[in-house]
Amino acid sequence: MTDLSEYASWTGRREETEDTLRADTALGLSAVLDRAPDGPDAAPPLAHWLCFLPRTPHSDLGPDGHPRRGGFLPPVRLLRRMWAGGDLCFSEPLRTGVPVHRTSLIADVREREGRSGPLVFVTVDHELRQEGVLVLTERQDIVYRAAPSQAPAASGGAHEQPEEEPPAPGTWQRALLPDPVMLFRYSALTFNAHRIHYDRTYAQLEEGYPGLVVHGPLTATLLLDHYVRQRPGARVTGFRFRGLRPAFDGRKLTLHGTPTTTGASLYAADDRGRTVMNAEVDAT
Repeated sequence: MTDLSEYASWTGRREETEDTLRADTALGLSAVLDRAPDGPDAAPPLAHWLCFLPRTPHSDLGPDGHPRRGGFLPPVRLLRRMWAGGDLCFSEPLRTGVPVHRTSLIADVREREGRSGPLVFVTVDHELRQEGVLVLTERQDIVYRAAPSQAPAASGGAHEQPEEEPPAPGTWQRALLPDPVMLFRYSALTFNAHRIHYDRTYAQLEEGYPGLVVHGPLTATLLLDHYVRQRPGARVTGFRFRGLRPAFDGRKLTLHGTPTTTGASLYAADDRGRTVMNAEVDAT
């Protein structure tokens, strides 16, 4: 097990940052989502993830393309870092061109033994405000794990999960095929240099994936966009998601949605019908 005592001081750590979502950046996300903009200063779902991006100097990147450990997040030595899920509450629409102030808090650092070895979970809470008005709150769950110890297999490599009973098809369905162009454009929008999203040789030989990995936040954005396409007049007040397994380029990804009394239940399924991500939407 990992000794968490060295990370104990990170719990409760706070950070204040400010950024502005530019209109052309929001238009870029609309283009990736293949949707028309909602208005001149409106932002697509989850466009705030295009703000507060780490502009890490090239010399400070690790071999995987991520910034080296440290900074605001604890310097966990487990090499693989993933965004496992999140919980968001939307109070006001995010506007482009207006400064966004973010307060961040490391709420928890905890350890668990997984099927493939030790895991470290870091929970980060964010509050975003524009002109002093709360826009949204967000809880992010980040997981660190060791590098894969087995050779990649044709189906899913060292990241293969047990087979499961596929969920019932959603009332709304949309199939798409993530390709390297989509992943490149999203990486560019989010200034994400993680090599698993664009370097096929690295993703396959170093991390044991069968192909390029679709960004978890991109899958979450596609799911929320799937709801908004079905309910264009609804006001989204909450969104919760949890990643279960990676999706890969060149393989069909199907978005499912079923309306509920409070919004909708969503999930994304891979080409074998397995759930990649679950999500819930609250809306009025």
